[in-house]
Amino acid sequence: MSKVIINRNSSTIVILMLIFLASGTFFGVANAQNLNETSSNNKSLSLNDLFELVENSIVQVIKTMPPADPLGPDKENTTSLGSGFIYNDKGYIVTNNHVVENAKVVDITLINGDRYTANITGTDAFSDLAVIKINENTTDIPKPLVVGNSSELRVGDQVVAVGNPFGLESSMTTGIVSQIGRLLSVDERGFSIPNAIQTDALINPGNSGGPLLNMKGEVIGVNTAGIFPGGIGLAVPSDTVLRIIPVLMEEKNYTHPWLGVTGNTLTADIAKREKVDRTQKGVIIDTIVRSSPADLAGLNGSSINQYGEKRGGDIITALDGKQIIKMEDLISYLELNKAVNDNATLSVYRDGEIIDKQVTLKSRPVAPITNQTQN
Repeated sequence: MSKVIINRNSSTIVILMLIFLASGTFFGVANAQNLNETSSNNKSLSLNDLFELVENSIVQVIKTMPPADPLGPDKENTTSLGSGFIYNDKGYIVTNNHVVENAKVVDITLINGDRYTANITGTDAFSDLAVIKINENTTDIPKPLVVGNSSELRVGDQVVAVGNPFGLESSMTTGIVSQIGRLLSVDERGFSIPNAIQTDALINPGNSGGPLLNMKGEVIGVNTAGIFPGGIGLAVPSDTVLRIIPVLMEEKNYTHPWLGVTGNTLTADIAKREKVDRTQKGVIIDTIVRSSPADLAGLNGSSINQYGEKRGGDIITALDGKQIIKMEDLISYLELNKAVNDNATLSVYRDGEIIDKQVTLKSRPVAPITNQTQN
């Protein structure tokens, strides 16, 4: 059974260990005015026209890092390649956090061979997003891409991924939206990105940070990971980009609300184990982080009885009156509707009845969490 963490979330996808992060691409629109006209007319482009419209604004991101041990046998610098896209006309570029992680400056290359350096402006490991800014004069850089509305996506919509897979510049793959609302685990501590877009467009190493586009040429996601083998690509939704990137540009970082529990979607098997009605829905709490909002509110985690049998904790059935059916519901609601220091009402099923618990959300801790408790 796969464990999931609420705002310390690991994805419910069982094949998590096969997910790779595919270092990223910058992309922009060759003609932003044409793209805006296309979007306003709700007109779909041919694949040829779409690629020609965006290719000049997609860039390769090159990170060079010194050896971990300068006195060791390997004294060569290491280089990793990714992708990104031009976000605005001031020289800001969006990419993935894992593309630029631990760097202060990166190199970027446009499709025409022009090269620039860029400073890391802001990063957010929890959404795997980063924004960087070109150091040189930005008068001649291509126009930015238009960021669309990912909430309008439907399963079956055609999409296009553009980036630099395996260092092969400006490559395009096509596919459809396979599903929306996925949990994408990108953080070694178990936090996940909610509402990720699943696509069968190939997302290979080097594509990370590049755009996932609709057929109007609008960015509806940032390519972040692929599952191989399997041909499953995952992208951070554009609605998340529009919420987080402006904050990173101004404040360098982004704070996420945190509850401080791990848990699982209540399945028929778990309901049978817990001796609750099979029609009961919600998220059953496993562990609770000491001094977290959940701990301070008096929520119960799992326990081990004298026979070594594990019993789950409270079952979260609603948050602020919104029904919680699965883990994705809980994580998405917290991320999209709550902020640090906000109050929230958790409705939990305990001992045959529903009780309400008031919590005050905190900011996700940056350091690894080790002080989990089991009640």
